[in-house]
Amino acid sequence: MADLSGKHIAIIVTDHFEEAELVKPRDELRAAGAEVKVYSLGTDPIQAVEGDKEPTQKVEVDGTFDDLDVDSIDALVVPGGTVNADQIRVEEKAQSIVKAVTEAGKPLAAICHAPWLLISAGLVDGKRLTSYASLSVDLKNAGADWVDEEVVVDGNLITSRDPDDLPAFISAIQDALV
Repeated sequence: MADLSGKHIAIIVTDHFEEAELVKPRDELRAAGAEVKVYSLGTDPIQAVEGDKEPTQKVEVDGTFDDLDVDSIDALVVPGGTVNADQIRVEEKAQSIVKAVTEAGKPLAAICHAPWLLISAGLVDGKRLTSYASLSVDLKNAGADWVDEEVVVDGNLITSRDPDDLPAFISAIQDALV
């Protein structure tokens, strides 16, 4: 496991995110020494789901999107979940966050349905990415080179398909930070 002591990672998310896609990266990156904070639309706990449908736990948030200072983080993680991804992709503040992270060249990791936000922010044209299979057409239509692989790294962008890919996804985030 990489030593991520001193690294600051933000996770941006809304309600009805896929539980494993937030909880596993958060917990494993913390275990590696990183400070990981969760940001959402508001400050109330947010609802996790499993398999896009079954409500599970609520997760505490550390602040709102407006509280997130991109200059103070080393990487950004965007979990999936169909409802979360559909909500977050239309949030202008979320779009500005991922644009700022990209402009700064910092690692931006998006899994499952989260690449919808990257499309909305205009960040996928000419990039090699993966996602949940149903987004392949959306990504191709936005100019991405979509591939069916467990993790794809293209510049600062790290993408994976689904919760089964979390070990490779988390490993790629750690590699990008050391």
